[in-house]
Amino acid sequence: MASASANSCIFNTPSPISSSRAPSPSSSLSSSSPKLSNLYFLYSTPWTKLPKLALPANPNRRHSTASTSTITCVLKTVESPAITAKALGSLAGSDGKGTKPTILVSEKLGEAGIELLRGFGNVECAYDLSTEQLCEKIVSCDALIVRSGTKVTRRVFEAGKRRLKVVGRAGVGIDNVDLQAATEFGCLVVNAPTANTVAAAEHGIALLASMARNVAQADASMKAAKWQRNKYVGVSLVGKTLAVMGFGKVGSEVARRAKGLGMDVITHDPYAPSDKARALGVELVSFDQAIATADFISLHMPLTSTTNKIFNDETFSKMKKGARIINVARGGVIDEDALVRALDSGTVAQAALDVFTEEPPPKDSKLLQHENVTVTPHLGASTKEAQQGVAIEIAEAVIGALQGELSATAVNAPMVPPEVLSELAPYVRLAEKLGRLAVQLVAGGGDGIKSVKVVYKSTCNPDDLDTRLLRAMITKGLIEPISNTHVNLINADFIAKQKGLGISEEKAFCTSSLEGGAIHSIQVRISNVNSKFESAAVSEAGEIRIEGRVKGGIPWLSYVGSFGVDVGLEGNLILCRQVDQPGMIGQVGNILGRNNVNVSFMSVGRISKGRRKAIMAIGVDEEPNEESLRDIGEVAAIEEFVFLKLS
Repeated sequence: MASASANSCIFNTPSPISSSRAPSPSSSLSSSSPKLSNLYFLYSTPWTKLPKLALPANPNRRHSTASTSTITCVLKTVESPAITAKALGSLAGSDGKGTKPTILVSEKLGEAGIELLRGFGNVECAYDLSTEQLCEKIVSCDALIVRSGTKVTRRVFEAGKRRLKVVGRAGVGIDNVDLQAATEFGCLVVNAPTANTVAAAEHGIALLASMARNVAQADASMKAAKWQRNKYVGVSLVGKTLAVMGFGKVGSEVARRAKGLGMDVITHDPYAPSDKARALGVELVSFDQAIATADFISLHMPLTSTTNKIFNDETFSKMKKGARIINVARGGVIDEDALVRALDSGTVAQAALDVFTEEPPPKDSKLLQHENVTVTPHLGASTKEAQQGVAIEIAEAVIGALQGELSATAVNAPMVPPEVLSELAPYVRLAEKLGRLAVQLVAGGGDGIKSVKVVYKSTCNPDDLDTRLLRAMITKGLIEPISNTHVNLINADFIAKQKGLGISEEKAFCTSSLEGGAIHSIQVRISNVNSKFESAAVSEAGEIRIEGRVKGGIPWLSYVGSFGVDVGLEGNLILCRQVDQPGMIGQVGNILGRNNVNVSFMSVGRISKGRRKAIMAIGVDEEPNEESLRDIGEVAAIEEFVFLKLS
């Protein structure tokens, strides 16, 4: 070990969790896990809901804005220093005597999934149950499998009386399951997020082709005894540019198929690595470039607070006139009223939609009735093969959970005992906020985020410090905002590996911490990326570095790059790089005051003694309007700034 000199810290050897060697979920079942000191996590029930968080908007030349939800509850996850399969089995409800569990299937499931379940437990298929009937049956069940039609409410969990250990959702969405009640009653919830990928991609291509050739309109015309060949002249796909907005599983499959149709494919995804795009012959471009140059635009992005209605009047105005839009992702990413206006004006020539903000949409919807719109009733996953795949995926997840295995598709996770949580809570919140802040400072393009290093300074012996919970929260902050994936302690390393994200850790021993607790500070470094805020880049190679501490139970930002700051990570945050001269605080404060924005914190940190450059960190209660941000950017001595929304 090497001395850390001035700060009285001793650094331990880094422990990488790389994309190529991330531990599998089963690795935590080993009895050789390290001993923990005052971060001793007990593996216990009940399970807790993971809050869904969201992130960033795009930067402009002078400044950038980003948003991230307030953490309203702490990720209450935990692993034991020696978790055995037997112990996990007891949590899952096994009595240790070989008694088969009872599994209730309340909606139709593919036969392949049913057969898997029957090979493991006693299966009862009972469909179209009323709430009263479901509550009666659930009393004697260990697991419940539903689709979207069954509402698994608090009343159902109360009726389960803690025998119900697992709820499996055959599909992605979990809106019909009361996750908070599942948490309180110690029930694990799993879903089946991957089996629909090819089906959704194929449906996207089907809508693309049928829209281009007016298939739906021509079919309706023929059935009305009309012969209108001249009216339904279409457009060719060969040589046209398709913009794939979101380059995840479905988006990349759509791109692959579109290339086979002779289309030129570009994509926008701020976190997709360029080598993945290049491997498919796809060019990675900015959002504005994608919508300005594309003939066809296919949407494959998750619905988050930042993508909600991202296709609005402003977006449509930037499109190439006569563009065509396909959406098999989430209805809420399009402002449907704005789309109707764009269709009426000819800005958008046609749209093909499988998803809607409200499902089913109102019968009098202008969008549904528009002659240039092709619609289907959310059929993206509706193929026989996909339904069988979902059945198998959810059956395997439920069986694994009942056997006590750690599921990568779990959407909630074990809870830390209150006395441990009270010590960890502020550091857990700090870890996630640092991850979320760091990822907001990454500019799009390039090879994406591949390498992250986390440095912990702690009063614990480095060998005794278990950082899995903190690492999971940093991973959550880095990944969850741009993905539909729920990240928790169970699946954090698995998800990081899946996303190609390598995370290494370094631990340093310190003689004391500000709060008298286990952690002195946490530092997050992201390597080989471009920064939206150049002051956060501390090397020519493009390493973004931020550091935070806990003061008074509240996460505080202490360093941005090499600049020392001192601002609480609550509310909203403005970071400015400025020429260090008199009157700067007053100028920015006056701008905010004129626009009724209250300043809660303000801190100015110089990079060195003497007047040269400084970072001003400003905490604000309200979100500044565009006029405020523009005025701040026009202050001559401010060289760059970024606005981060934390609530």
